[in-house]
Amino acid sequence: MRRRKSAIFFLVFGICLIGLAVALNVGWILLNLREVVLLILGMVFFALIITGLVLNTIFLLREIRRNEQHDTFINAVTHELKTPVASIKLYLETLKSRDIPDEKRREFYDVMLADSDRLLGTIDQVLQAGRTNESDRGMRLEEFSLGGLLNETIDLIRTRHKLPEAAVRYSEPSEEINIIGDREELQTAFMNLLDNAVKYAGGEPKVSIRLKSSALNKADIYIKDGGVGIPAADLKRIFKRFYRGSGSPAGPKGTGLGLSIVRAIIVKHGGRVGAESKGEGKGSTFWVQLPRA
Repeated sequence: MRRRKSAIFFLVFGICLIGLAVALNVGWILLNLREVVLLILGMVFFALIITGLVLNTIFLLREIRRNEQHDTFINAVTHELKTPVASIKLYLETLKSRDIPDEKRREFYDVMLADSDRLLGTIDQVLQAGRTNESDRGMRLEEFSLGGLLNETIDLIRTRHKLPEAAVRYSEPSEEINIIGDREELQTAFMNLLDNAVKYAGGEPKVSIRLKSSALNKADIYIKDGGVGIPAADLKRIFKRFYRGSGSPAGPKGTGLGLSIVRAIIVKHGGRVGAESKGEGKGSTFWVQLPRA
């Protein structure tokens, strides 16, 4: 809220300066109409002042927006780290201080393991975001089946979220599709996409994945869910680092890094990634295009 007030102040201040500059320049021109050289110099300086003021205002607004995104990211990461740690501590204290039946004890263990996975997932995501910025970090390139990688990733997602087989459907391509890339990095990208699809799918997740070959020796992957959808205003911004959608704040929590990691990995492999949605509540489709081997 304080930063918004600062942004409004600087915006109004910039507009006032522009108005003052216009008034001074017009008055100066009227007083020195016959001085052609001075007139030209005045117009040049006027243009420079206006340009400087506009650039200064744009810079301030971008900095304020960036700081807000960083603060949101720090708050989100703090929440994602603190919540599972607090939960694990609570269950451990309960196990230590009370005599718990075996069935309840096993339930506690399952909850603590799930919280540990959530904690490790957040740490891995932050570390992966740092690695994707390392331009000199080499990739371990190999040729492998893209369909095999997707099948493996789908099995991991089903296990992580305890989903039935029907919750995530995969349409096999009519031919074997191989690509050359870093298998581990690409699996991270598809894990993030499928994890998002499941988390934002609503009550009972229904996710469909389709792989097919396309023109110019490309492979296309479509990941479709019937969940909360994406507002049109967010479609072009959801792949930016730290960006969180403008949907309901009661929705799934996160760090705002997942989709930016996806884009960085796909672009590094010479591919493209995008999202489509007909609006809130109408589901979404994420598509990835990668060059075939």
